[in-house]
Amino acid sequence: MMKNVPVKDFSPEIFRLFDDRWMLLSAGDFRSGRFNTMTVSWGSLGIMWHKPIAHVVVRPSRHTFSFIENGDSFTLCAFPERYRDALSLLGTRSGRDGDKIADAGLTPCAAACVAAPAFTEADLVIECRKIYWHDFAPDRFLDASIGRNYPPQGDYHRSYYGEILEIRQGD
Repeated sequence: MMKNVPVKDFSPEIFRLFDDRWMLLSAGDFRSGRFNTMTVSWGSLGIMWHKPIAHVVVRPSRHTFSFIENGDSFTLCAFPERYRDALSLLGTRSGRDGDKIADAGLTPCAAACVAAPAFTEADLVIECRKIYWHDFAPDRFLDASIGRNYPPQGDYHRSYYGEILEIRQGD
């Protein structure tokens, strides 16, 4: 059973949430059936411009890129550990190649207040309205090791900030 959590009362273990649990980033329009999802382990939650925000990054080569780029919202969903294999599949297979969501055995559903989908199996849903983006520029990497995260041809992430509109969490 999911319950609404006031943003200021939400207190996750942020580093574990992204780095250990992973999440699904979903964008597009659930009602039209035009959406995609991908597993993310990089991102942040915090305050920017006096707004609660979720910050995510997507490479232009990813199928989800066109959905987040053309949409006005996105969701972040976390899952119990038993869905780890599903998240692994969704992070390694492209939605261009077929219905990877069905193959993962997850059930997309309408989010409460944004067009992007959520998932019925999630135990955490963060709904966001896209408010800002910028592209990573390799000449601004101050730590040379950052460049090792990218192939020689680039494919540098686009960074998105979303205002958190709603958080729902399972018991």
